[in-house]
Amino acid sequence: MEPTLNYRPRRTMLYVPTHVERYLQKARGLAADSVVFDLQESVPPEHKQTARDLLLKAFEQSPTFEYSERIVRVNPLSTEWGQKDLEAIKDLDIDAILLPRIESADSLLSYIGQIDAVRKDKISVMINIESPLGVLHAEQICAASERVSCVVMGVTDLSNELKITQTNDRAGLLTSLSLVVLAARAYKKCVIDGPHFDLKNIQACEFSCRQARDLGFDGKAVVHPIQLAYTNDAFTPKLDDINRAKAIIAAIKQANEEGRNVAVIDDRLIEPSLKEWAERVLTLYNTVKELGQNELIGASR
Repeated sequence: MEPTLNYRPRRTMLYVPTHVERYLQKARGLAADSVVFDLQESVPPEHKQTARDLLLKAFEQSPTFEYSERIVRVNPLSTEWGQKDLEAIKDLDIDAILLPRIESADSLLSYIGQIDAVRKDKISVMINIESPLGVLHAEQICAASERVSCVVMGVTDLSNELKITQTNDRAGLLTSLSLVVLAARAYKKCVIDGPHFDLKNIQACEFSCRQARDLGFDGKAVVHPIQLAYTNDAFTPKLDDINRAKAIIAAIKQANEEGRNVAVIDDRLIEPSLKEWAERVLTLYNTVKELGQNELIGASR
């Protein structure tokens, strides 16, 4: 029996500066599960209006970006830039709006109200948590609204405000990362790790990807297309995972038919809760395969 979970892969979330037209056009052919059209951090102040105009132009040419989820990160809605962003994208055919630097449930709800006053589609909302206050309030923020579909870490600002030096093992960030994962999972949110900025150190980036996976993240933000292949690979189930998932589902089904609630595989006790992990693994793998992606690198390892 194939799993029927409603699960959207977000292994890679690529930030695209919207004030550079060639970046917008290049994003159409990239193997990113999600594309974030960034009007905020990557756009200099003097290019904010250019960024809005080029984003609208790109969507007028075509609103599709292959299989990629389409997200717009706006400037803070407490600013004039943010209000202009919201007005510019009020009719844009996108999947979600990403709000930067959310630090409280009250501000999140206020911003959702502002979005709903402009858009009538109850669009999905994503949030950046990128400050100590945001981390400490992560549980309240995630609990505040079912409209929040995804939490995305902002590790640079967080590191600066924690006054830590970023190291390859990210020791100074591990507590914050884990707290946000806990909050997101408690309220059934997708959660994405922040980007790795050292583009030339592929080994360090790969380590960061696999560390994020093992911490419980669904995927990782990406700042350059060169990072897509190995980031997708890190969050794509491997053959051993797929075979184990199939075996768990089959074993639990057989155990239930025989009047038992647990199963045994290779002398290991399999509890019912493992079925959810197995279904998620197979759903992710099958969804990626159905999308026709070529990013199943290492699936046989």
